[in-house]
Amino acid sequence: MISREGQLSIENDRAILTFERRLPHPIERVWAAITDPAERGQWMGATSIDAREGGTIEMTPAAPPIPAERKRMTGRILVWDPPHVFEHEWNQRIVEPGVVRYELSPDGEGTLLRFSHRGLGVRNANGFRPGTHAYLDRLEAHLAGTEIPDWQQRYREVADSAYGGQAW
Repeated sequence: MISREGQLSIENDRAILTFERRLPHPIERVWAAITDPAERGQWMGATSIDAREGGTIEMTPAAPPIPAERKRMTGRILVWDPPHVFEHEWNQRIVEPGVVRYELSPDGEGTLLRFSHRGLGVRNANGFRPGTHAYLDRLEAHLAGTEIPDWQQRYREVADSAYGGQAW
């Protein structure tokens, strides 16, 4: 089992970030939160999705606080298998091209989310690790119907506690 804080592994000169979260919500509910542009916009950022294998995704994350054109992400959808797997390219000016994968499986009455982001350089992966953790916390709050945590504040808390201040 991967810890809540995620795992960073390295293959050659590229990193893989992996997180697991047990979510007390049905798989269809979690699927909607990660793939419906209106829902995704509430916890991740403005998103458009051509929902099919070979379709496209475009998103401007809510954070970090840098110009939108620098953080805008685009990609082709590589796997679209509702409600189990959503995998897409991650092309963004601030990092190396990569692939993000959301894998959902039933977990009792809830859902196990396995999230991975592969292809990042090691330095960028260290910066993305607390940021991804903060976004997954925002996803959990969205699903629970509670206040969405401020990304920047959550990033700093996570970087300071879980990763010894190691961040961007």
